[in-house]
Amino acid sequence: MAGVNDNNELCGIICVNKPVGFTSFDVIAKLRGILKMKRLGHSGTLDPMATGVLPILAGRAAKACDIMPDKDKSYEAGFRLGARSDTQDLTGKVEETKGFSPVPEEKLIETMQNFRGRIVQIPPMYSAVSVGGKRLYELARKGIEIERPARETEIYSLELKEYDENSGTGNISVSCSKGTYIRTLINDIGEALGCGGIMTSLVRTAACGFALEDCVTIDELQRLACEGKISSAVRPIESIFACFPEIRLSGAQERMYRNGIRLSLDKLNCSISSERVRVYGEKGFIGTAVPDAENGVLRVEKNFYID
Repeated sequence: MAGVNDNNELCGIICVNKPVGFTSFDVIAKLRGILKMKRLGHSGTLDPMATGVLPILAGRAAKACDIMPDKDKSYEAGFRLGARSDTQDLTGKVEETKGFSPVPEEKLIETMQNFRGRIVQIPPMYSAVSVGGKRLYELARKGIEIERPARETEIYSLELKEYDENSGTGNISVSCSKGTYIRTLINDIGEALGCGGIMTSLVRTAACGFALEDCVTIDELQRLACEGKISSAVRPIESIFACFPEIRLSGAQERMYRNGIRLSLDKLNCSISSERVRVYGEKGFIGTAVPDAENGVLRVEKNFYID
């Protein structure tokens, strides 16, 4: 179900290559003007200095924001050792480390090994995390710093791609779980080295199963909209659930399912062990469901079809 649905509403996923200087909400606002629609959501916040993969969910697809299965993300980030910042990146107040001596590449690689696997991060003050009902960045802008609870995250891979010992600058690639702060990762590596470190650039190369090559720019979307070809940039809703098995319903089963009746797993003639399945009817994708093995029924999770 990509492009336009029966009610002439755009429906599906648009992968945007977020430009530098835009917040994720800026992208939403821009697309509302281009697409002439209000119902839009995004899959994960990117800081203004970051670029890269930002899946936008349009129309009924916006209902999938809270159940998107692939939460892992990949990044390429620039860094500079020998400096510290209140934002942990170039956008804040940067202070050079006094008496900074170049860090040998071997020592940097050895230190990075300690930041693979499950690690603990303290969210930066300049972040959207809420503590006591207040956004941390709101407190930080007032010069207030509070204690933040540490959070566990997982770094699946962390590789040094480029490094210049003399300047302390380089690039890393990171694959990680949801909620990982790359600037905090760089800051913590710098602190472990005793010299500090700041993030100088950030590109999200993959998110929610989509990569940079799947993305379009805002300018390209504007051009497609002017040409009446915007649907060519829209991916079907079910593409974000491709990792789950599918169930095909007969006409009678589909009518029961659409009316909220829980179908018997036995009568579906399908052995289901997945936490979620894609449900298809005679006209295509309907939505997602959860196999309830204990009660032997298929429970409706979310439907994306238009009656």
